[in-house]
Amino acid sequence: MTVDDLPFKRVAKGKVRENFDLGDELLIVATDRISAFDVILPNGIPGKGVLLTQISLWWFNQARSIMPIHLPENHDERVRELLKDYPHLIERSMIVKKLKPMPIEAIMRGYLAGSGWKEYKSTGKLFEFDLPKGMRESEKLPEPLFTPTTKAAEGHDMPITNAECEKLLGSEIFSQIKTAAQKLYAMGAKKADECGLILADTKFEFGTDDSGKVYLIDEVLTPDSSRYWPKQGYEAGKPQPSFDKQYVRDWLETLDWNKQYPGPELPAEVIANTIKCYSTALETLMGK
Repeated sequence: MTVDDLPFKRVAKGKVRENFDLGDELLIVATDRISAFDVILPNGIPGKGVLLTQISLWWFNQARSIMPIHLPENHDERVRELLKDYPHLIERSMIVKKLKPMPIEAIMRGYLAGSGWKEYKSTGKLFEFDLPKGMRESEKLPEPLFTPTTKAAEGHDMPITNAECEKLLGSEIFSQIKTAAQKLYAMGAKKADECGLILADTKFEFGTDDSGKVYLIDEVLTPDSSRYWPKQGYEAGKPQPSFDKQYVRDWLETLDWNKQYPGPELPAEVIANTIKCYSTALETLMGK
């Protein structure tokens, strides 16, 4: 749930990951913490940090063909050497370049689900985008849509329009990350389809170096940042079973909880089923 035994200075502690200073680089360690509705829950999902890190590394290596990534050369060997005295952390750790994160999350949506479905039911639109009338929950969109959000340090991320995102980042950077997000989503959706999965939506994060070069950072196409559904049994018009933390969200929705800190403790059954969701996603995608 936390990382306290390393000799490096901790410089950030997020909902799931903890960052440590290595000089010109950072060490990112993924814990087993789990958050829902922007609240870190009191108990975690054993092994989740390992699963998230390994699936991210697998996707990062494929994303290299689309854009620069934040991993250095010889990444795996360097992690093993750096953490040789902390072997329990090796499989949940990444060494990354020090970059300046962009203040937005790049959301790609291919299906009408989650907050997008709620928005459509309320307004008949998907945020700024007009959609056909009469669409059903979980239905495939006419085309994948880029729906960025702000990146809140605390509280909820808020949707912004493409125009607002462009104003925030500048036209050149905006064009780069929108194009990259579209290509990355297409890559993920194609691979998921080949493995019997549907990639309903996902988020990407980007950063820049001192020269302004754009990199893919954070995590990629993991069950924490993406909504995966099984193709078998898929049917629009209802929620779909998910290989992500939607299982936890759905359980929390049955409680009388105001979605404020502190969150409720997860029972053993919910933890076991969530582990199964994460591990099934990894096994299905990576063939492990």
